[in-house]
Amino acid sequence: MLRRLYDRTMSLADHPHALWWLAVVAFVESSVFPIPPDVLMIPMILARPSRAWLIALVALVASVAGGMLGYAIGALFYEGLGQPILEAMGKGAAIEEFNSKFNDFGFWAVLAAGITPFPYKVITIMSGWTGMPLMTFIATSILARSLRFFIVAGLLRAFGAPIRDFIEQRLGLVFSVFVVLLFGGFIVLRYI
Repeated sequence: MLRRLYDRTMSLADHPHALWWLAVVAFVESSVFPIPPDVLMIPMILARPSRAWLIALVALVASVAGGMLGYAIGALFYEGLGQPILEAMGKGAAIEEFNSKFNDFGFWAVLAAGITPFPYKVITIMSGWTGMPLMTFIATSILARSLRFFIVAGLLRAFGAPIRDFIEQRLGLVFSVFVVLLFGGFIVLRYI
């Protein structure tokens, strides 16, 4: 089923209204949809490199707006809607422990989830549920999603199709290492 959903999402990249479909996918991916917007972004940018920045901007705006929906789900509908979504993703057992520590590292959690393969939707819902300050959530989401989408757009615009395999297979790992190094650097500076 997930493969069919992935293939269907990929086919939207050729649609005449692909930017609108990208906005829809980026929006719902931030709160409930399992397929990341990169699936649409990559073929769209490869087909029209001159629109790379516009494509990244559409993904950014829609993703942050969708993140706000996820935040609202967590804040307003956690027990009836948010918790079942997190449990369906296998995150139910870790909810209580995660909640107690989340706001201490909320900025880092949103940043990490926004640029790494970790499901951003989990963090958007948890941000609302734990009561993270909305402005902190929005600002961090803008920063994280900007990094993710504009770096992908820049790489594709500069290198074209040869960079596609790298992005699809290894960019998540590169972003994850970047976040670990960044977080580790702040810890070292704080305690040394």
